[in-house]
Amino acid sequence: MHVAEEQKPAKKSSKVKWIILLLVLLLLAGGGAGAYWWFFLRQPPAQAEQAATEADKNATKGAGKTDTAKSEGRLTTLPPFLVNLADPAGRRYLKLSMDVEVNAPAAVKEIEGQTAKVRDAIILLLSGKSYTELAAPEGKLLLKNEVADRLNQILGAPRVTRVYFTEFVIQ
Repeated sequence: MHVAEEQKPAKKSSKVKWIILLLVLLLLAGGGAGAYWWFFLRQPPAQAEQAATEADKNATKGAGKTDTAKSEGRLTTLPPFLVNLADPAGRRYLKLSMDVEVNAPAAVKEIEGQTAKVRDAIILLLSGKSYTELAAPEGKLLLKNEVADRLNQILGAPRVTRVYFTEFVIQ
């Protein structure tokens, strides 16, 4: 009888071990599911806000209301640029094509009417850049802002709202 009493606590401790193991596995599975959602499924706050804004716009348009404040800009395509970069060896060049978003339809005509000034300003800007400045994503974002600033200086007013690179090749 003494042997039978020793086996009962062994069964209880093995049940406790199984329960603990099951709880640990459930926690790991929950953590993995949470991490998957966090990194792959959730929208960053900026995207979520933008999606909500677009949904609100679509809802008001669907209700038959007119949108008095048009936030959508017009796109104009600039001809491609091919410039040598300011690298010490002088062997690198940049081929860049871009679209420019403006906030008024008249600004498209202004840009097209001043193509020589626009091309000159952008060529001078691009040829002053080096490969190391443009290789990182931050450098490309800075370049977009600089192009918008230069174009707004030429136009004399803040007409250019965004710059989109459609081709960006460094050789």
